[in-house]
Order: sequence, then C-alpha cells, then structure tokens
Amino acid sequence: MRIVIAPDSFKGCMTAAEAAAAIEEGMRRALPDADYVAVPMADGGEGTVQALVDATGGRLAPAVVTGPLGTPVAAVYGMLGDRDGGRTAVIEMASAAGLGLVDVASRDARVTTTFGVGELIRDALDHGATSFIIGLGGSATNDGGAGMMQALGVHLRDAHGNELGYGGAALAQLASIDVSGLDPRVKAATFILASDVTNPLTGPCGASSVFGPQKGADAMAVAELDTALRRWAAVIRDTLGRDVEHVPGAGAAGGLGAGFLACTDARMRPGVSIVAEATGLSARAYGADLCVTGEGCIDGQTRYGKTPVGVARIVKDAAPGCTVVALAGCVGHGADTLQDHGIDAVFGIMSGPVSLTQAIGEGRANLVRTAENVARLVAAIRIPHRHAPRPSISA
Repeated sequence: MRIVIAPDSFKGCMTAAEAAAAIEEGMRRALPDADYVAVPMADGGEGTVQALVDATGGRLAPAVVTGPLGTPVAAVYGMLGDRDGGRTAVIEMASAAGLGLVDVASRDARVTTTFGVGELIRDALDHGATSFIIGLGGSATNDGGAGMMQALGVHLRDAHGNELGYGGAALAQLASIDVSGLDPRVKAATFILASDVTNPLTGPCGASSVFGPQKGADAMAVAELDTALRRWAAVIRDTLGRDVEHVPGAGAAGGLGAGFLACTDARMRPGVSIVAEATGLSARAYGADLCVTGEGCIDGQTRYGKTPVGVARIVKDAAPGCTVVALAGCVGHGADTLQDHGIDAVFGIMSGPVSLTQAIGEGRANLVRTAENVARLVAAIRIPHRHAPRPSISA
C-alpha cells in the first residue's frame, strides 16, 4: 500500500515537515508495512520558504530588515539549491511585513510598510539572485507595495516634492513616481508571485475592504485606505502606463501584488502549484492508494487555492483511484463542501474544547493519534477478516 503524506504547516504548532513526520508516526502504528512518501507542502504563505529549500537542497539566508512598523526585525529567505545554479530566491513577504510581527494593540493598516520586503529582495540580489518566488500571504500591510518599491530605489513624492512616508494612508498625497533610481538588477530579474488571492486592488472586493479589518482598520480607515490605493493606481497608470487597479491578485498582501505588477514583469501563480512542482508531488504520488494532507484550519475557504485542495487535485490526477483524507486542528463551516474538490474526508484532531495554548501544546500528540485512527480504519477495511460460520437457527 502506497501512502502519500503531504500536509501544510499547522501554524504556531508544527512546520509542514514536522506535521508529515507526526502523521507518518501515527499511521505506522497500524500500517507498519505500507510504503510511505512524505512531501511537506505550502501554498505561498507560511512555510513556503522552508518547503522549497528542503525540496531543492537549498539554504536559508538571514537578514535584518525594516519591519511593518518601521523597526528592525530579523527575517529570513531562501536560496534554492537546484534552480539556475542556486540563483533563485524565495521570499515570504510575511517574514518582513507579516501580521505576526505586530501585536494586536499596535495593528494599524494605515501606517504599516512593505519596505522590509524590498530590503530582502535587495539582499538576495547582493547574493546573486536573478529570479524570485515571492509568497504573498499573511501581510500586516496595506501600502500597495509602495514601501517595497521605495526600498528598491523608486521615489514617491507629494505635490511639494517631498518623499512619502511609510504606510498606505500616505498614498493619498502621492503626486509623482520616479523610477529612474530603481535598482537595474530588479529590471533584469524574473518574479513569480505565489498567491491564492484573486482580489483586485480597490473596491468592495479589494485589499482594503476585504483584508483591512484583520490588520486593524475600522470602517473609516478602510474607506481612507481604499481611496489612497485608488490614487496609487491612478498615478501608476499615468506615470508608468500600467493599469494595475483591477488585475486579479493585485490586492494580495495589502496590494503588494500591485506594486510588483507596477515595477516588474511579475507573473502570478497559485502557490501550491509552485511548491508541488519543486517537490515533485505529482510523480511521487503515482500509484498512491491513500493521501493524507492537512493544515491548522480547514473550512469552506480551503477550496480557494489552499494546500489541502491543491494536493488533492494533483494527487488524484496522478493516481485517480487514490483516497484523500485531510486532518486539521480546526474544522470550520463549509468543510463538507470539499468533497466536491477532491477531498474525500476531513477529520479534526482535537478531542474536545481546550485553550489555544493547550491546543498548540498538544498538537503533535493529537495529530499522531488521529493519523493512527485513520490508519486503523483503513486497515480494517482493506484487510480481510476470518469470520466464524453463523450458527444455524432451528425452528
């Protein structure tokens, strides 16, 4: 029996590799003789750098950059091992500008910046990178990628010729964009944006309206930021000749997608597809009987490009008869709809209501236990049992 184990990370609890190891440990208790194939996965968000570095034999590169609130943060990116002679960098924007870097009380989408993302790109260029994979998940920002562009040499000025400060709200004062100072290495590099987000930059489905509230923006701030991003898009269109406002995915990571589309020839791709290619998931899933995937939370939104559904589609293309099971720390509303998207069953790993701290502390043990029970069910179904003959019933 061939079993593919391809989970994403369980945020705050286990990396994808740690989750895969826990699942395999549990399943081996019931199916010790199965052929196990572990393929840690990601979808462009947290864990993408580690998954791609592991898959390609690359290395991690640390860098101290400007964080979302303008103070230094310790970030890390990856240099992949078997692409272009190690000249491909993979960056999670959240490493420099993620929501996890800002405590709840300090969240303010009007002032947070992507400047540190640009610094990571510059550091990778200094280390020989010529192509980039940028994960756009988990941002604390809403600046349209303005900070990232400034870090790479672009000047954003108001009507008085003053350089704009940090944050999306400052874009309301934008009068001109000067790209003459843009690092020439950026123009020569290739960029792939890994994201499952298809939101435009502005409007009711845009970056500010949909994602702003989770970054500390109330209704008034959302309206202010949406207006500022409209200004941003208009000046980009008038100055650079690129209409980024309504491009699907331009609103990803607080509009960082729009910033890349404005100053590079970036292409957007689903993150799970990029990771699947690097890990060889399709080839490794050939002939699989069972696939176990999962992540911290699974609900109806999982069908929009998240790892479990992406894994299910890829595995079933490679092995049409394969059964796909997803495990999650939390199973939310709409998870039952995933049966229409390749996932045959979803199991929560929690045994009862507990605090978040306890859930994280017990996460690995719960994942091992649940994987073991899934394996015991599979074993009971697949392994024939000898039954004693039925006793005859006399009248």
